Amino acid sequence: MRNISKVGFIGLGDQGGPMAEAIAEHGYKLHVWARRPASLAAVAAVPHAEHDTVASLAASVELIGLCLRDDTDIWNLLDDQRLLANTAPGTIIVNHGTGDPTEAERIGAHVADAGAVYLDAPVSGGSPGARARTLTTFVGGPADTFRAAHPVFETFSDTVRLMGPVGSGQLTKLFNNALTITNMKNAEDILAMAAQVGLDLPALIEVIGTSSGGSAALHALGTDITPSLAEHLHPLMRKDMQHFAHAVRRRGACPDEVLARGEAGASGLVEAARLLTY
Repeated sequence: MRNISKVGFIGLGDQGGPMAEAIAEHGYKLHVWARRPASLAAVAAVPHAEHDTVASLAASVELIGLCLRDDTDIWNLLDDQRLLANTAPGTIIVNHGTGDPTEAERIGAHVADAGAVYLDAPVSGGSPGARARTLTTFVGGPADTFRAAHPVFETFSDTVRLMGPVGSGQLTKLFNNALTITNMKNAEDILAMAAQVGLDLPALIEVIGTSSGGSAALHALGTDITPSLAEHLHPLMRKDMQHFAHAVRRRGACPDEVLARGEAGASGLVEAARLLTY
């Protein structure tokens, strides 16, 4: 198994920034590029090399982690910004964002044609999990490449699992997100009803959180999801539910009921977050 020492990272947002920081903390030589110079503050506390171009970063590392908004951003880096054209043969390219499993297969084939290797490795746990280094990483791709990248993933994860070939990581993440978002709808409905009958909502969330009715969705509503964060999250949740529905339909199952509940959960997120600030 090859030993990776030089890691590139692009996408230094609320989740990607702490992931990159964790990689450097564990002794890897971290190389970064950012569209906005302000984003580089995320890794200011750890040793790193900054690059002016994606191409320069690509030529300097053995593994490149991408934590971006959607698959279109991946394509832009690979081709328009010449990431693939500047990677050495065998370079591992990892997508930690959430996207479409079929698109992951297309990207994987495109990367392979260029002589590199692709892993789709979306993560669960959000920015709190990234800061705590407790993310779950769902991986799709070749087993030998997974083994090589595994120590890097462990720097920011407490669970790392190979789920199958390229696309399997995304499919697993979409099922995870569908369950989270539909559970969010349950929590939103219960909290709204509890407010109507006069229950103390913070106290309710705390006591249910240690009881059989507890869930990650309920905990997140009671802690991390502020109204401003909810404004950011709910369109991402809608996007993930559409990816989920598309992936399920392509594989011969019917997502309609789960999709409707998930979209309702996304729609109600801002109102639920506001309810808990009163």
